[in-house]
Amino acid sequence: MSANFKILLVDDEPDIVEFLSYNLKKEGYDILTANNGKDAVDIAKKELPHLIVLDVMMPDMDGIETCREIREQKGLQDVLIAFLTARSEDYTQIAGFEVGADDYITKPIKPRVFISRVKALLRRLAATNSTDSNLEFGEIRIDKEKHLVYKGTEEINLPKKEFRLFALLSSKPGKVFTREFILEQVWGDEVIVGDRTIDVHIRKLREKIGDDYFKTVKGVGYKFEF
Repeated sequence: MSANFKILLVDDEPDIVEFLSYNLKKEGYDILTANNGKDAVDIAKKELPHLIVLDVMMPDMDGIETCREIREQKGLQDVLIAFLTARSEDYTQIAGFEVGADDYITKPIKPRVFISRVKALLRRLAATNSTDSNLEFGEIRIDKEKHLVYKGTEEINLPKKEFRLFALLSSKPGKVFTREFILEQVWGDEVIVGDRTIDVHIRKLREKIGDDYFKTVKGVGYKFEF
């Protein structure tokens, strides 16, 4: 799992960086570090890490702004970014997801739990590196070209909007998609829809594919997990 994965740790507290680096290096990951947002952006552009673990509360250039700038760089739009912070207020999490964060890890965190979260994030790379037209998640298989979904040997019939919603969520397993982004990508400029439209489609996907695959992130949106 750890072979060739490059992780950039960004935190203005040296003790945190040292602690996380030590535990990740034990797992065989290649570790890069930065103690401020500007250096993080420069290192990310040069090294193209697979995952960036990014503190939110940093002086001068905080994690939200750093994440936004990273996402604007060519070649870094799809890098995995996990915020690491002691703050747990809903508005902070929402701000993080809105600028493109993939996950949110609250300090303090035990080493085993942290490593588990990192491994879960990196598993997405294997899933999303499948062919463009086919994705597989355990017994779930998605054929984007034919607009078909299979659960084991069973073919699951999804109407157009349900399929597009499922294809979007499963394109980055574990990533939280905001409600606004989902509406933009799935419904576009169509005149809709009540506030509950996404909820209804998620409920139908849960009924057809399985309740455990679709997670609600309160106040933010939804994600697909396997």
